[in-house]
Amino acid sequence: MRHHFVSFFLQEQQGRPPPTTQQTIAGKLFRTLFKGLLFSQLTLISLLVIVLTIRGLISASTHHFHLKKWYPPLLASVAVSGIASLAWQCIFIYNPSRAVKATFWLSPILTCSVGILLVLIGSAVDAGIGAVFVLFAITQSLYGCWITPRLEYTDKILSLATAFPPARTREVVCLSIIVSVVYSGFLVTGIGGATSTRTNLDILFISVIIISLAWTMQVIKNVQQVAISRARYVNFAHGEDMDAWNAFRITMKHLTGSICVGSTLVPIIVFIRGSIRSVNLMSGSSDEVMYSGADCFSTIANKLITLGNRWGFVHVGTYDKGFMEASSDTWKKFRSTTGLEKLIDSDLTSSFCFLSAVSVGAVSSLTAGIWMLLIHKDYALEVTLYAFIIGYFVGRVGLAWLQACVLAYYVAYSEDPQSMRFDGTIPQRIQRLQMLSAHRDNRELEVGRDREEDSYNNC
Repeated sequence: MRHHFVSFFLQEQQGRPPPTTQQTIAGKLFRTLFKGLLFSQLTLISLLVIVLTIRGLISASTHHFHLKKWYPPLLASVAVSGIASLAWQCIFIYNPSRAVKATFWLSPILTCSVGILLVLIGSAVDAGIGAVFVLFAITQSLYGCWITPRLEYTDKILSLATAFPPARTREVVCLSIIVSVVYSGFLVTGIGGATSTRTNLDILFISVIIISLAWTMQVIKNVQQVAISRARYVNFAHGEDMDAWNAFRITMKHLTGSICVGSTLVPIIVFIRGSIRSVNLMSGSSDEVMYSGADCFSTIANKLITLGNRWGFVHVGTYDKGFMEASSDTWKKFRSTTGLEKLIDSDLTSSFCFLSAVSVGAVSSLTAGIWMLLIHKDYALEVTLYAFIIGYFVGRVGLAWLQACVLAYYVAYSEDPQSMRFDGTIPQRIQRLQMLSAHRDNRELEVGRDREEDSYNNC
């Protein structure tokens, strides 16, 4: 079994044009740089948190900072986020279809609840931020109504991709959640230490800690994603089993640099690409200048997606490629298969994971916010927001294995669409999308003809 996989790996490597020595050295240096940056920032942040915590404990009494009122609600909410993430795994495993549907109506309700809680705190700032949460909840509700026709396919693809996960997957997931919870709790002590004195410099320290939290959580999530997608890809592509724990160990030992690069690029590219798509939706095609601008933005978006996308993590884990090379190779495979790029682009797995993490963040936020509202209203806003941010990232870590399985399924399919290991789910969905697109184009053509006839008659 192992020999078969190694021989396939060598064949795949031989099938690609060999990179130049300069590119290889540059790629290795880039990965080493980001790996060093990760461990450097972990060391520096740890020292900063320790210093802030000690200083906060010493100066708490002089600055009237109530340690017993600030720390317990936030630390409890961090623990709740871990429990909620583990509970969500059980719900999904028990009934994936109901879990998917529940996410798209539960997330808006929980988000709206957080907004109402912030409004109840009473100040104008709290009410303003609460209104943002309520607006976000309304947006989620409208999005849920819009994507309802796609839920059936999402149920199928998630069920197919996550059925019979690699051995010891739960161990990897539980370890990742525990690490993220412990690390978040550690950073909370530093945030509390900085909050106790409330100087302008302390605001900067808190911002740095939160940025560090976000990036580190991305790395933890993507380490899990690379490891499990590697094990799942072997099963989908070759019908062989690979232990998720062994894949996790290999990932930690050899692939951390590429994962750090991807953890930096993917959120930036997703944000830019999402903004471009929003601009395109708002611009329409009635104005020539706006249309040409939208076309230019679309070209930029199509270029960005080849430089960095989450599907590249599969090739990072399987073939030890650099992240940008892996992203480019996977997207070329998608484009070479008719209709697959459009299908990938409309996939709801990332939306499901995002809204599930928002739900975990909202549960964590409500835990801390209600507690603070009852015992110390002055800290309610900041503690509620910290709890939401931490809960969201812990939720993303907990759901990384789901997304990893789907990524591996799509990548393996793109490399061999005729394989007997895949059923007709993807081809049928591609055919359905093509029919809908043709129907839409015909309708737009008829509308255009009607407008031309009306214009001619008016003349």
